[in-house]
This record gives sequence, C-alpha cells and structure tokens, in this order.
Amino acid sequence: MQFTFQTTRSILCEPGASGRIGEIVAGLGCRRVAFVTDKGILEYGLAEKALASLRAAGIDVWVFSDVVADPPEAMVLGAVAEARAHGVDGVVSVGGGSSMDTAKLIAALVASDQPLATMYGVAQVKGGRLPLLLCPTTAGTGSEVTPIAIVTTGDAEKKGVSSPVLIPDWAVLDAELTLRLPRSVTAATGVDAMVHAIEAYTSKRLKNPVSDCLAREALRLLAGNIRTACLEPQDIAAREAMLLGSMLAGQAFANAPVAAVHALAYPLGGHFHVPHGLSNALVLPHVLAFNLPAASALYAELAPVVFPELSSGSEAVCAKGFVEGFAEMGAELGMVTRLADVGVSHNNLPMLAEDAMKQTRLLINNPREMTYDDALAIYERAL
Repeated sequence: MQFTFQTTRSILCEPGASGRIGEIVAGLGCRRVAFVTDKGILEYGLAEKALASLRAAGIDVWVFSDVVADPPEAMVLGAVAEARAHGVDGVVSVGGGSSMDTAKLIAALVASDQPLATMYGVAQVKGGRLPLLLCPTTAGTGSEVTPIAIVTTGDAEKKGVSSPVLIPDWAVLDAELTLRLPRSVTAATGVDAMVHAIEAYTSKRLKNPVSDCLAREALRLLAGNIRTACLEPQDIAAREAMLLGSMLAGQAFANAPVAAVHALAYPLGGHFHVPHGLSNALVLPHVLAFNLPAASALYAELAPVVFPELSSGSEAVCAKGFVEGFAEMGAELGMVTRLADVGVSHNNLPMLAEDAMKQTRLLINNPREMTYDDALAIYERAL
C-alpha cells in the first residue's frame, strides 16, 4: 500500500493552554504577529490569555478581528494588505474555522507575491508561509491541523485552497475556551466533526490506514461525549474529548478528503449563511442514505463505534442502523433538521444543486458517483 500522511508538526492539549501561546510563538522566532479572530471572541474575553501571553513574551501584536463567517475573498485580501503594512513575521489565530482559514491565507499570501486567485484548488500554493499557530474555540472544523482554507468568491460560491503549505506549525487545544459555547453550536460543530471522520473513512480517494485509525478514534470520542457536552456544558472532560475528537477528525480528512456531504453543504452557507456545521448536519442523513449501496461495509464497521447497540448483527443491519442513527441524532441534540427551517424553499433547490455540482474537488471523493439529479433529490428529501 502506498500513501502519504501529513499533519501539524506540534500539538499542545491542556486546559488553559492558550496562556502559553506567547512562549511558543517566541520560540518560532516571531517578533510581530498578526492575531486573527472575530469580534465575538474578543467580546467574550476568549482571546485574553493568548494576547496577554504574547505581550508578556515581548511580541508586538496586530489584531485583526473583522473575520466573518464564510470569509469573503475581499476580506481576506484586505487583511493581507494590512498585515503587510504592519510588517508581521508570524500569524496566530484564536477562533473558529473562519478565523483559522483566514489566518492560513494571511500566512501564505504575506510571504509570497502569488495572487490568491491562482491558489484555488489542490497543491496550487507555490511559495512558503509565515510561522503559523492556530487555537480553535469550537470543537468542529479541525482547521488547526488541515491544509485547507475555504473562501467565498463572487456572490456566493465557495472555493478551497488545499496545500501542505497551509498546515500550521502548532495546534493549541484549550478546552476552557469551549465551556461557554451554546448548545446549538456545540451540537452542530460536533456533528460537523463526525462528518469529517465519516467522509475520511469512506473517501473514494486517498483513504489510508492512518486516517482510518484517526477517524475511528475521533468518532469514539465525539459520539461518546457530544450529549454530555450539550447537556452539561461545564464538563471540562467532555469538552476536551470533543476538542480532541475534532482535531483527530481534522487530521483524518486532511489526508483522506471529504466528499458529497460537504459539497451539498457549501451552497447552504454561501447562499443562506447557514453555519457550516449545521449545513453539514442538515444534509448528512440524506447523503448517507444515498451512499449506502456503495459504502455499506464501511458504515457497518463504523456503526458500533458511534452506536454501541449495533455491535452485533449483519453488515446490512449495522449499516442501515448507522444511517438511521444519524437521521435521529439532529433532533435528539435539539438541532433544526430541515432545510425549510433555515429559509430554503423548493424554488431554491435547482440553484443549490447546480452549485453543489461545481464542487468537483469534493465530489470525486464520494463513494458513489453523484449527478445533478441525485443532488436535487437529496435536497428535496432534506427540505
């Protein structure tokens, strides 16, 4: 078997770890860094320990807090111009997936004259990047260990930059930063992380034994702790398990790429500004059902990891139970479960299906080939 596996070089996981970011960044040789986050993170005080540690280490900090969900290309380019003007020699992000994706692109673009427009796709980044440390505030995207950054271009289309150049130097996991997450965010980001693990395990391309191990352990941690994290939000052990599971799932899909769930979720974010985790959760059960004929054996392998009651039975029974279990999970966690709940109407479905089919980078990984008519039918079932 031949495969390549790449991931973040160093990982720090401990409660309060964001307070050590300054010493780590100083060790990378940085003296003036861009600190990328959003206004909510600053207002809730989630960046305070990190910022204090950077300043205590004698590092000048330029704070960019204008990150918004589904980062628009213009916002990214504006941040890059400001970062260059401030002469930054490193990039730190404390925030969600959008902040971390923006930070990756700032690190690559400031270090290079390559235009962003030429970086879209797989392995198109030609230069290097600045030193990069990422610290997630949600247990969902796994962006702290992936080579991927997603940007919204034009009016609503999402494009991805996927390159090993974007893999950060450090991932810092501080479960204390997730204690105040609302239940809705905890649930949606947790399901998002499970999608990453499932799609990595079933990926048609680049599936490998390292990603498989990581995906299984990610699902064990996520499925075993998501209910506690939702119902007992101050349970630090559950929060840390979710954060670790999210990171492991990120490592898995960074090397065995995601597929149709993400392809159908992206248009929901681009057109209706549905948070990415919720977008994935809304289409997940229907994509699983579509893929069942091609992925039955793999679903049966994962079934007892997520649903222990499926530890015995035939492949067909376990695989079917796996799909049905996820169909019930959204409502059980208190999430909205229909596209109509987020403002989608029947008239929007052809547009969504057309946009989903543009995600060829993702659809080629799906275990079952998907056509426009298939995508449209899935959206109709999800409505």
